[in-house]
Amino acid sequence: MFKNIYFYRARLFPAVITSIPMLVFLNKVIAVQYHDALKNIYDVLPLIAHLGLSAAVIFLCVQINRLVAKEVFQRLYFKEELFMPTTSHLLFSNTHYIDSIKNKIRDKISSKFDISLLNALDEQHDEMKSRKLIATGVSQIRIALKGNDMLLQHNIEYGFWRNLIGGCLWAVMFSAATFVYGMQYYLHDLKTIGIICFVIYLMPILLSKLIINYYGRYYSKILYEQFLSLP
Repeated sequence: MFKNIYFYRARLFPAVITSIPMLVFLNKVIAVQYHDALKNIYDVLPLIAHLGLSAAVIFLCVQINRLVAKEVFQRLYFKEELFMPTTSHLLFSNTHYIDSIKNKIRDKISSKFDISLLNALDEQHDEMKSRKLIATGVSQIRIALKGNDMLLQHNIEYGFWRNLIGGCLWAVMFSAATFVYGMQYYLHDLKTIGIICFVIYLMPILLSKLIINYYGRYYSKILYEQFLSLP
């Protein structure tokens, strides 16, 4: 995992970025509220306590961000893999590709992986079956393109933004909690931090559909371009 460039760029970096409001809340609110209970720990091992807590929060964010991103935002916009751009773009009813390119991709899937995709008439009667066959073909394409640097780069970009958006949901919640705490106890610094973070992390959520669709479509484009270049 720790030697995987995808982990660092697409999962760890978004977690670090979106963990800031949570770390502020834990260190400026929870640590203050429960100072007496935590005093012994921080007095004896202050550096380890702070670093350990921060590392634990970031690692937790890595897991939560990915889960929220896939199960909330990606499922919201694509429902599931059967409705990802990589699947939808090869449907006869989809106009993303011109027919000649679409047929070239479909023919190569059929010949290279021995997967018989439905024709236009059969697809009209059973679109879900057609989607499942295409999704199976796409999974084989990913295997065939494993190690492709260009595809990896775009996969990282899509994963980064998807996981960042997932983390922004939690970041907004902790930003709001920090702002409310600052309002309640008349702490101007916390109010300012809370409202600034709230606005910053809310923006990717508001633009989430645009961002995920854009990078999803672009990943599909690169996937099929690289697939057609295979011998």
